[in-house]
Amino acid sequence: MNKSVIVFLIGLLSGICSLKVQAQDFVYKPINPAFGGEVFNYQWLQSSATAQNSHEEEKEAGEEEGLFDDFSESLKRQLLNTLSRELTSSQFGEDGLEVGSYNLGGLDVDIAESLEGTVITIFDRASGSETTVVVPYY
Repeated sequence: MNKSVIVFLIGLLSGICSLKVQAQDFVYKPINPAFGGEVFNYQWLQSSATAQNSHEEEKEAGEEEGLFDDFSESLKRQLLNTLSRELTSSQFGEDGLEVGSYNLGGLDVDIAESLEGTVITIFDRASGSETTVVVPYY
């Protein structure tokens, strides 16, 4: 190699080494407002946490109320089951429901005959909902 090329490379290398290197400090900024983040992130964080929550809320009233509610629902289910069995037997057997009004716990049940068939109206006093079932004649 030629002396001028070696001098040129040494000069280039020393020029590169003498350059000033600049850097910036890494600054962490928290997202959560509880730890110093932007307060506008709170709503977004809250809605994200609510959407990801898979736990059901527990009743605060106590375990006894839960047992009473379970018993009430079970009783209503059994009464409706009995009603449907009797309705089926009235259509296909000799034992059947008689026309009239019945009070079964929190339910008011009215049974009537119409031109379309047997009309059963069930009114739930606790929720105020009403269901009407028409069983047609065959």
